[in-house]
Amino acid sequence: MTDDDIAPDQPPAALPDGPTRAGFVALIGEPNAGKSTLLNQMVGAKVSIVTHKVQTTRARIRGIAMHGPAQIVFVDTPGIFRPRRRLDRSMVAAAWGGASDADIVLVLVEAHRGLTDGTQAILDQLVDLGKGTPVALIINKIDRVKAETLLALSQQLNEAYPFTETFMISAMRGHGCQQLRGWLARSLPESPWLYPEDQIADLPMRMIAAEITREKLTLRLHEEIPYQLTVETEAWEEKDDGSARVEQVVYVARQGHKGIVLGRGGETIKAVGQAARVELEEFMGRRVHLFLQVRVRENWENEAERYDEIGLNFRDGDG
Repeated sequence: MTDDDIAPDQPPAALPDGPTRAGFVALIGEPNAGKSTLLNQMVGAKVSIVTHKVQTTRARIRGIAMHGPAQIVFVDTPGIFRPRRRLDRSMVAAAWGGASDADIVLVLVEAHRGLTDGTQAILDQLVDLGKGTPVALIINKIDRVKAETLLALSQQLNEAYPFTETFMISAMRGHGCQQLRGWLARSLPESPWLYPEDQIADLPMRMIAAEITREKLTLRLHEEIPYQLTVETEAWEEKDDGSARVEQVVYVARQGHKGIVLGRGGETIKAVGQAARVELEEFMGRRVHLFLQVRVRENWENEAERYDEIGLNFRDGDG
């Protein structure tokens, strides 16, 4: 399927005048299914880490989109996979916790991968969700397969689970996202808005800043190192000139990793800091003075304090 084969988005149907609607929409799926990309597309701003590497989202990140009188609160959950470590188990628990607490659940499946064992395992566990929770199928990356493949995959997935609705989208390009947004807005329960109208995320800026830096590290580093580090915003100072001084610590698990993160002559951490600072300034609309340190904490994945900083529950990682 090419871009020319994808029909352009149609304007969403106007919502009727009446009460406001609001609720939580959980995005679940295998790692790299495009959940973070869809969240950012829906919100219209980058609020979730997006890289080509799997398992990059760790916490349940909430992005907020307005559509007419409806406020849609998206919960971008970590990808669901077979956990091996405490951190992995906490991430998977966060994903299912986000789904169980949601008003609507969206299951993302990559069009070119189809019904994998991992997706089947997710569908098997969906039966444990509360009865009456709408679950919609989102077939993502539709520009990577032919139309007949999409139709066959949609039929196969709907036979595997009774989805409320099916949407075929390209989260990266935005195709199909307006129709999805309109359906979500009409399907949420009547409710006062849960957040101020101009708010796009409910994460503290300290955590958003840390996620931005972690993304730049993940993009630059290779193999297992990105999964064995974490970033914390240690200090945040508002300056008289309207700028912000931000101090962050990159925790790595091994002494050898510190040298890799720093790079020769500090070139790697310098490049990461510069890229993170530029994105932070664009996100905040003001100057940012970003300072990074790298510290070795061999056991950080077993420290409850580190989990609190990245929005995970330490006890969820108990084997």
